[in-house]
Amino acid sequence: MRIVIEGATEEFAEKLVALAASFDAELAVEPVSTGWTVERAGRYLRSLTAGARRFAEMVVIDGDGYMDADQLRATIGRLNGPTVALSRAVPRGVKLGWWPEGTPAPITPVWDADNPSWHKNIAYEMSRDNVGVFREALATMKAAPLRS
Repeated sequence: MRIVIEGATEEFAEKLVALAASFDAELAVEPVSTGWTVERAGRYLRSLTAGARRFAEMVVIDGDGYMDADQLRATIGRLNGPTVALSRAVPRGVKLGWWPEGTPAPITPVWDADNPSWHKNIAYEMSRDNVGVFREALATMKAAPLRS
């Protein structure tokens, strides 16, 4: 018998293993990685609208993981549409089983720390660990474009 529990905390997993052991049962808990892989990044990028994909490309390629919001606006225009598409892509991927619950958004807003009462985003960033993963996913997409 195999039982899979996704999204469990480490504390829950430890308690579950202890419970099974109290009944002389063997139980193995395999952690689920919520990190970004090239395959996950590719699915994420392909699921975006054209404007949101361009936004992501600018953050990853042009900005090396950090892009000023004004630069994005100068190229893309209003950021409302792309940022909404970016924010909806992660929950949609969880729902479709592309990645596990708890997978972090790859691109996050940066607010002006000197003006915390006014939440205008001054930039968007991606963690250093993810930049290389998303660069590779973008290169793979360009090498093998989607077929109609």
